[in-house]
Amino acid sequence: MHGGRELVFGGQEPVDKDRLKGAINEIAGRAKRQVGEWTGDSDAQIEGLAQEVKGKAQKAWGGVKEAVRAARNEARRAKEKTFATHADAAGTDDPQAAQPTGKK
Repeated sequence: MHGGRELVFGGQEPVDKDRLKGAINEIAGRAKRQVGEWTGDSDAQIEGLAQEVKGKAQKAWGGVKEAVRAARNEARRAKEKTFATHADAAGTDDPQAAQPTGKK
């Protein structure tokens, strides 16, 4: 379980909600800024720019969380592979019995 912070689309890798929200904020901010430029509304331009920057920061934070999650999952897979290798060598299916003791 991932704490409800990810979305999965069509069997692809999970997408962090912050990355998705960030992309939406970035696009909405860009649109708001553009409308402000067309209409000469400097307040809308500033608000749009602020929302765009917020979106970029959200996307970056989501990307960091995804990278950490991927590294954690890779470490978990490597650990499971190591235990499976030791279990095969020990002739058991019990990962606890197959854990290396570190003693020589």
